[in-house]
Amino acid sequence: MRNKEPVLDDGEVVYEDGPGCGWNAFEDEDVMQQTSSIHDDEAKKLPYVGDKEPLSSLAAEYQSGSPILLEKIKVLAEQYASIRRTRGDGNCFFRGFMFSYLEHLLEAQDKAEIDRVKVNIERSRKALQTLGYAELTFEDFFTLFLEQLEDVIQGKETSISHEELVLRSRDQSVSDYVVMFFRFVTSAAIQNRSEFFEPFIMGLTNTTVEQFCKSAVEPMGEESDHVHITALSDALGVPIRVVYLDRSSCDTGGVSVNHHDFIPSADDLPSSSGSSEKKNPFITLLYRPGHYDILYPK
Repeated sequence: MRNKEPVLDDGEVVYEDGPGCGWNAFEDEDVMQQTSSIHDDEAKKLPYVGDKEPLSSLAAEYQSGSPILLEKIKVLAEQYASIRRTRGDGNCFFRGFMFSYLEHLLEAQDKAEIDRVKVNIERSRKALQTLGYAELTFEDFFTLFLEQLEDVIQGKETSISHEELVLRSRDQSVSDYVVMFFRFVTSAAIQNRSEFFEPFIMGLTNTTVEQFCKSAVEPMGEESDHVHITALSDALGVPIRVVYLDRSSCDTGGVSVNHHDFIPSADDLPSSSGSSEKKNPFITLLYRPGHYDILYPK
């Protein structure tokens, strides 16, 4: 992780490097060691998406670590009840988003949201075609995700239960295809707005936008950063909240937990009413360096 990580905010590239509150705080040894453990050990044991667990299970991981992490988990516990872990295989952001989004649709039975996101998916399909991608390279991934959208709506022969959603998320033939769908959508969004994303990408990798998409977005197992999240959120019109667990303490003096909301433009939000309530993300992911899990608010 870079000492000064650029963050996309309100259309500008911003470097967060304030005392103890920025991305530089993520270099603390305790959190990095824990993330390494996730990648080396847990990735081999965990399913792609785990069971929902009480937040206390997160605290148990850090009993021998930094006290400030335990304090921050206590702060998290004031707002969040549960965590659902994802496998640390480089695809954890996309799998976490996949499950959280489909779970929301299944519980809310929000047919209007499905109709809305289908329009954006078709835009992504046409964008890939315009960029020169052969349809056979991505069509199967799009088809399978559209099937998942339809199957969460109840009352049909193909309707699935929450238990079946969990099983599908753990089935490699389904889960990996959905991850690839998101990767293609993300790649198309980045390339379509190359001038916007180029400063961020150049700061990270010193490669072109197209090279970045080919090497760091489309391949399975490549980890996701702010640029991926911004692009996917904008492309699908889905707000996402990312909560950061680090060892820093902020200027206010007390222990706090930082988060960043990725909010698409108003025209792409789930509601066209423009109300602030509708802009609150219904997907919340917990970020520890190199890894994302799903958080459930109380």
